Amino acid sequence: MQRVKQSVDLELPVNKDSAEYAARILKDVNEIVDLNTGRSGRLIRVLQQSQERVGYLPPEVLTAISQVMKVPISEVNGVVSFYNFFTTVPRGKYVLQVCLGTACYVRGGQRILDVMKREYRLEPGDTTPDGILSLDTVRCLGACALAPVVTLNGQVYRRVKPTGVKELVSRCK
Repeated sequence: MQRVKQSVDLELPVNKDSAEYAARILKDVNEIVDLNTGRSGRLIRVLQQSQERVGYLPPEVLTAISQVMKVPISEVNGVVSFYNFFTTVPRGKYVLQVCLGTACYVRGGQRILDVMKREYRLEPGDTTPDGILSLDTVRCLGACALAPVVTLNGQVYRRVKPTGVKELVSRCK
């Protein structure tokens, strides 16, 4: 199942210290919060939609969410750090996740990760200098019977062999 990423890039001013930058973030967060008023799981929805707009969750966005929703920043940070789909650093256009859960690890997940490290000089959490590809590891994707599993922007690839990594990366153009 392919996940379609709907991203609307914010045209934020370059100077992060400017009043214009802070006002734009606050305006966007207010819009997102208003769209989710009265919905269950509101904080998670607001975080997801904010990340879709910006591409990640910088401290300024987390602070604005905390203020607008009147939720302690510790709670906002707790949710962001708990769920692996949230990121506080810019990510590449493509995100490759290598599962290292027990079944995937035993069936070659670590070897796939080793290829990424050796061939592309990427460690988990890194992004290529051109901003195209980010590498992550996950503990389980819930597809153990298909191990080893890799995802590329949410698309699941099953029984991936280390020799198949180059083909996956070639899709990242």
